[in-house]
Amino acid sequence: MNNNRKKTILYTPKIENLFERLAISLRMRGPLKFTSKRSIEAFIFLLLFVSFFAALSYKMTLPHMLNTFMQTAYHLLMETVFYIMAICVLMGAISKLLTEFGVVRLLENLLRPLMKPLFNLPGVAALGAVMTFLSDNPAIISLAKDKNFSQYFKKYQLVSLTNFGTAFGMGLVVIAFMTGLGFGKGALVGLVGAFIGSIVSTRLMQYFTLKSYPEMAEPVATDTGDEQQISFKSEGSIGQRFLNSLLDGGKDGVGIGLAIIPGVLCISTIVMMLTFGPSSETGTYTGAAYEGVPAITWVADKVNFIFDWLFGFKHGALVSFPITALGAVGAAIGLVPRFIAEGIIDNNAIAVFTAMGMCWSGFLSTHTAMLDSLGYRKLIGKAIGAHTIGGLIAGIAAHWLWVLIALI
Repeated sequence: MNNNRKKTILYTPKIENLFERLAISLRMRGPLKFTSKRSIEAFIFLLLFVSFFAALSYKMTLPHMLNTFMQTAYHLLMETVFYIMAICVLMGAISKLLTEFGVVRLLENLLRPLMKPLFNLPGVAALGAVMTFLSDNPAIISLAKDKNFSQYFKKYQLVSLTNFGTAFGMGLVVIAFMTGLGFGKGALVGLVGAFIGSIVSTRLMQYFTLKSYPEMAEPVATDTGDEQQISFKSEGSIGQRFLNSLLDGGKDGVGIGLAIIPGVLCISTIVMMLTFGPSSETGTYTGAAYEGVPAITWVADKVNFIFDWLFGFKHGALVSFPITALGAVGAAIGLVPRFIAEGIIDNNAIAVFTAMGMCWSGFLSTHTAMLDSLGYRKLIGKAIGAHTIGGLIAGIAAHWLWVLIALI
């Protein structure tokens, strides 16, 4: 007893000192602010996060929901992502060869006369269209930051390159993917639709910019010089250049393939679980891949007469593609094999998918970074608004072009 009493007496001053230090610290910091924006944001996110998975679990049961979540991601990785990555590697190698041996320069010269009348851009902008078509959206920013390239633009034209380049992003990969699935005709019609959408998006961005900031009509540089100044240097023998281009382009393709993995596995998994229902004939959940609660399909079916007239969609589930393409076109094309397995897709849908997939090309996730890197963060809202309209026009144009071709 005495020993215990001694221990209590011994530790009491230390405990008192601890509470004294804590009280002093709280007085110095002031009252705790649980109503800060960060705390409110965390609370709202946690509420939505738990509510979302609780709703899925209520319908599917928690074990089946978790198993479907992991099985869908795994199947997407094995059956879709690696297939897309293989296409990215091959197309990366091909695009590098086209650049190395002058085909890109040839295409640029052929497209150059179209730039001013269609896009209100200097002819050299054709290079940006070709480069983003062969690779991805950010390629246009590396060009826009090059003084040898940007000197031919006025300021409002330079910022519109964000919309212009995005409309062609990953075009070669998307078209190769759709063609490989047996829908080459639809993919080509979609390419024309994306071209139309790119014109609308670019022109609208220029209009919005000039209306709000008339001073941006000034040129980026006063000394323009010769547009032929932009060139691609080639060194070494033909065989060496061929092998280097093949390998370097393949490596670039691997980078693009790796970059789409998070989008496909995260975004596509969630979208699929909100698009398709139970896989069993009895309507019960088994925890298999691609099951879910078809909330998107249910909502889209209620107003599908709109999507049917605009895009020719006969099934509400097809709306999932353009929704996903807003964030990542790689994730969007990951949905297509499942649509084919469900038997709800045709060349018209592929034409619309290609047009909207190319034109939007994940612009919600790239426009902010692209304009921020150019130093025009204030124009992000205008760029997103113009590109949203351009993508819708691209899909509508692709649908009605396919209808016209079918009539002929």
